[in-house]
Amino acid sequence: MLFKSGFVAIVGRPNAGKSTLVNTLVGRKVAIVSPRPQTTRNRIQGILNRDDAQIVLIDTPGIHKADHVLGRQMMEEAEQALDGIDLLSLIVDASAEFGAGDRFSLEWIRKCTSPVFLLLNKVDRISKPLLLPLIDRYRKLFDFADIFPISALTGAGTFDLVNAWVQRLPEGPLYFPAEQFTDQPERFLASELIREKAIQATRQEVPHAVAVRIESFEEKTDPVRIRATIYVEREGQKRILIGRGGETVKKIGTWARKEIQSVLGTRVFLELFIKVHPNWRQNPALVRQLDWHRQLERLAEE
Repeated sequence: MLFKSGFVAIVGRPNAGKSTLVNTLVGRKVAIVSPRPQTTRNRIQGILNRDDAQIVLIDTPGIHKADHVLGRQMMEEAEQALDGIDLLSLIVDASAEFGAGDRFSLEWIRKCTSPVFLLLNKVDRISKPLLLPLIDRYRKLFDFADIFPISALTGAGTFDLVNAWVQRLPEGPLYFPAEQFTDQPERFLASELIREKAIQATRQEVPHAVAVRIESFEEKTDPVRIRATIYVEREGQKRILIGRGGETVKKIGTWARKEIQSVLGTRVFLELFIKVHPNWRQNPALVRQLDWHRQLERLAEE
């Protein structure tokens, strides 16, 4: 039996279900999810291991027209995900009305030279008579290698999708050990889980202004000791994150600590701080500083 392996990038508009699909296929949480758009800010690799194949899934920030430094960095991350991939999969929300954002996504993927799959997500939310016209519409707009109706949340349709990917992938080696499920360092996973819980605990005006920096990560202790700073852009956002009597930040810390413990498989002591840095999303130096690659470089120097 030939062993297949390769890299499959998942791209699409914000909130189309990219991270949910990657988590479902990997069988572990490797990317944070939220009902709010533009949650994913970095390329995240999840690893799907089978007896006959290893598929490296690349989750990407949502395709959008960037209007600040952070947004431009996110789109650069998405474009870099196209380098060296074997397959590209465009995921769209089949339950949403086709619009300008979908046209922008179709234009954006034309730069890719790899075969492109179309994944019509959230089909559990629409009636079957609406599906065929949607498939026909997309077929006329782009020459897709194949089209799959799926539900990233329930996994419906994903078995056939993965088999189709494997058929298209080349014969190749294991790029990662068979027991590995992501390439992301534990520090980054911890910071993302804290950000996810901050998003879940706050109102609409706060989530996009939230960033998390790991100040220290003492993994040789029991419990593992983590100090992290949550950045926001305004004092009002800081007050919302803190909550009355510190109730909200305590909730964020409890939720994050439990999930980090589940990922690490060990006890965790988590200490959170909240700081205001006005308009940090428009500050190139701070955006670079908050990038997880640079956080790791800083921690390695300490």
